[in-house]
Amino acid sequence: MASTFLHWLRSPAAREYFFSTHFWGPVANWGLPLAAIADLRKDEEVISGTMTSALAAYSMVFMRFAWRVQPRNYLLFACHATNATAQLTQGYRFVNYWHYGGKDAKTGSTAIEAAPTPDAAKGKIVEAVKAAQEEGRSTK
Repeated sequence: MASTFLHWLRSPAAREYFFSTHFWGPVANWGLPLAAIADLRKDEEVISGTMTSALAAYSMVFMRFAWRVQPRNYLLFACHATNATAQLTQGYRFVNYWHYGGKDAKTGSTAIEAAPTPDAAKGKIVEAVKAAQEEGRSTK
């Protein structure tokens, strides 16, 4: 198998492929999925939901293009499949953080724990009313 590949590598067909946009387009495009994979380690606070969904849709559209174009561009297909997977993972992280309690779980508090209990709120109101009444009596 290696000898077949080396034989092809020395052929005019290989030179034609390596000097075409079917090779250099996907190679240049690999910056998107590599950046998306690197972003998987970043904090969810900095994820842009709009940009993530746009990049996921873009990659899915061009995955289809890479598959339908003749001759099929497997390198471009792999690039966009990787990017779509990374962007969908980022989208899941975004939705989980902002809409399904990931932010509260990360900070260690929930909205229910942060709110005062009804008895505590009632006690503070009663104290405020008594303080206002005493202040009113002392100014007369």
